[in-house]
Amino acid sequence: MSEVRAKKALGQHFLTDLNIARKICGALSGGTPKTPCDVLEVGCGMGVLTRFLLERSDLTTYGAEIDTESVAYLRTHYPDFTPRLIEGDFLKMDLRGRFEGPFRVIGNFPYNISSQIFFRILEHRDRVPECVGMIQKEVAVRLAEPPGSKEYGILSVLLQAWYDIEYLFTVNETVFNPPPKVKSAVIRLRRNAVEHLDCDEALFVRVVKAAFGQRRKMIRNALRSAFGDFGGAEHPFFSQRAERLSVRDFTELTNWVAEHRTQSASAR
Repeated sequence: MSEVRAKKALGQHFLTDLNIARKICGALSGGTPKTPCDVLEVGCGMGVLTRFLLERSDLTTYGAEIDTESVAYLRTHYPDFTPRLIEGDFLKMDLRGRFEGPFRVIGNFPYNISSQIFFRILEHRDRVPECVGMIQKEVAVRLAEPPGSKEYGILSVLLQAWYDIEYLFTVNETVFNPPPKVKSAVIRLRRNAVEHLDCDEALFVRVVKAAFGQRRKMIRNALRSAFGDFGGAEHPFFSQRAERLSVRDFTELTNWVAEHRTQSASAR
């Protein structure tokens, strides 16, 4: 078969610049030829990244591809890769069943599911030490931004809690077929040293989501909408907006919510 038709429903924009593809693959660390690292490419398309990943002896490359036409193309053009090509939806795959140990993630991620891909990586943060992905520039900026920026949001906080994030480079629209309407960017996530946050991690996620759920409001009002009035107690961060708080600040706030929510509940 010749080429794969880009499907709008799957958010496909195929990268055509091989130099950029090589640069993306080069941003991913590996193991050694004797002990290669597992890497999962999400959305292989026509193999523009796959070809460079397969050249690396320090990686054992797997692929996740939902598009049956792309799967057929890859099986024809990369027959040796076929046993490690998984047909299906990355967002629904049993990744712990597929990989016994750590695995890296790489890909030109479809814009329409890039946030879901990162949430999936967060779920497997104990297994994913590194991720290199090309995504919409606006999203890449948001993920890498420090506190205080208007772009800083829920996923920024959650990813930065467990990963160090680097904005590597911008990619213009002209190197895709079909060209997207926005610029793209490549970012790299590397697992930091945090094994556990100093708070209830499930509550931490709820607090972050609640705080940004009404990001134009002060944190006092946003958290009261989600957790009640805390018996009238006030935290110093209540007069701030969510984008001003760091991961450490949200950890502190989570512990405060846990304490005062318990006190409020016991007082009723």
